[in-house]
Amino acid sequence: MLFGQTSEYALRVIVFLAARGSKPATNAEIAEATLVPAGYLAKIVQILSRANLVRSRRGLHGGSVLNCSPHDLSLYDVIQVIDPIRRIESCPLALAWHGKDICPLHRRLDDAIAGVEIALKKATVADLLDSRDNYRSSMLCPPSGSESKPPQPKPPRQRAPAQRPASMRRP
Repeated sequence: MLFGQTSEYALRVIVFLAARGSKPATNAEIAEATLVPAGYLAKIVQILSRANLVRSRRGLHGGSVLNCSPHDLSLYDVIQVIDPIRRIESCPLALAWHGKDICPLHRRLDDAIAGVEIALKKATVADLLDSRDNYRSSMLCPPSGSESKPPQPKPPRQRAPAQRPASMRRP
């Protein structure tokens, strides 16, 4: 996967907060709506707060709100805070015969990364909010199979006991 799970979670949180406007959301509300594990959510909100993307306040009427306009916040901005995209500046194989140039393979890969950067810089959080018109939930996507409740975890599979080869069985 090109982006880590933390980036995915952060984007969900940002879109959720943007949809709420100036109404603060508690961590419990954010976790429930975005399906981000509550324990991990605190870390993500803290990182987003340090980057000044989110403003959090404790107390009775506390919670978190987006600290900037969704029209001015690109997906690139959010991802760079969480897990910066790294461009290929030299051959990762560190082959001496490459010199300062990047080999054709790594040049193509870097061109692809550059294309992703451009696409993410062009896409704003407001764009995501505008494209959510068909969804009734405040999440990016409704949960599969149900638009109102999160998917339930599957029960663990029962494993059949291992059979010993006939030659190793006790009489």
